[in-house]
Amino acid sequence: MYKALIIDDEKSSRLLITKLGRWNEYGIDPPFTATNGADGLAMIKDLHPNIVFVDMQMPIMDGNEFLRLASVSFPSIKYIVVSGHDEFSYVKTALQTKAIDYLLKPISGKELNDVIALVVSELNNGELGQPLDVKQIETYNTAELPEVIKSYLDENYITEINLNDISERYFFTKEYLSKLFKKSYGIGIYEYVLSLRMRRAKDLLLCDDMQIQQISDLLGYSNSNYFSKAFKNYYSISPSDFRENNMKSI
Repeated sequence: MYKALIIDDEKSSRLLITKLGRWNEYGIDPPFTATNGADGLAMIKDLHPNIVFVDMQMPIMDGNEFLRLASVSFPSIKYIVVSGHDEFSYVKTALQTKAIDYLLKPISGKELNDVIALVVSELNNGELGQPLDVKQIETYNTAELPEVIKSYLDENYITEINLNDISERYFFTKEYLSKLFKKSYGIGIYEYVLSLRMRRAKDLLLCDDMQIQQISDLLGYSNSNYFSKAFKNYYSISPSDFRENNMKSI
């Protein structure tokens, strides 16, 4: 039996495709569903579907971004766009990623099953009968994302942290990632990175053989003045005064 996945943020669309498809007749298990492209990518890694139906306008990761990523990492899958919009940019992406068809909502049972029949015919003829050429990409579901990002920050806080880079790394918008992280830990991503740097700065300042410039460089600051200002804003005391006060008490 083949496997199918429907990626659409509209429940009514997912239900309609599920209801209209003659899955058993074409040797396809009842389709799995996802509500956005990012979750769809994660499910593909686990399920290895042969056919994917994807909407173009979705939150977190839209159909454009999904198709660009999935068509490269999972080239053996047959992609079918089911969208309520016929904008040129959407159609262009579908063509570039070699989607089998671009169906406009509301779709009919005949349209849907005609394209299913075409895909299954190609699968049966062995055109895509080999195991999926799955390239490893990091995809995560929303439940584990905050912890994954936190671990990444814990390991890389001394480097320049950029939300755009994190967004590209985990395939979610930076706005969504920021909101998700703050909801889990009660602090923003940049604020968390700052807290890691400042706690580490305190430890290093207690080492009297390290100059403040060295500590600044070690923590990834461009110059010691910027580091000193950040430290004073965070703890209401300058690095040199903090060191002096604490060295006296040792």
